[in-house]
Amino acid sequence: MAKILVVDDAAFMRMMLKDMLVKGGHEIIGEAENGAVALAKFKELRPDLVTMDITMPEMDGIEAVKEIRKVDPAAKVVMCSAMGQQSMVVQAIQAGARDFIVKPFQGDRVLESISKVIG
Repeated sequence: MAKILVVDDAAFMRMMLKDMLVKGGHEIIGEAENGAVALAKFKELRPDLVTMDITMPEMDGIEAVKEIRKVDPAAKVVMCSAMGQQSMVVQAIQAGARDFIVKPFQGDRVLESISKVIG
């Protein structure tokens, strides 16, 4: 299964996501509370996949995806946000995200997205 970096400014959301992913057989190799930390951890840990919140302090998820894709153009990022607005989805995909899941998370939808993106 996948080695995943979980990025969200809310510790509770990171915990919920980690729980779902571990139950789905994935390994959590790191977590970050904003895009800047996520970028540093991506470089250090080289995860198979990153779950990325959009709205975060310091560096938002869309900017972080762009920066991560500069480091590794093949990086797999799934955006996670409470904001399911069409414009955010489009921005995330244009930035290089492979999929988009909306909060509150449905466990089966999260695992389905991860499986689809990892291939």
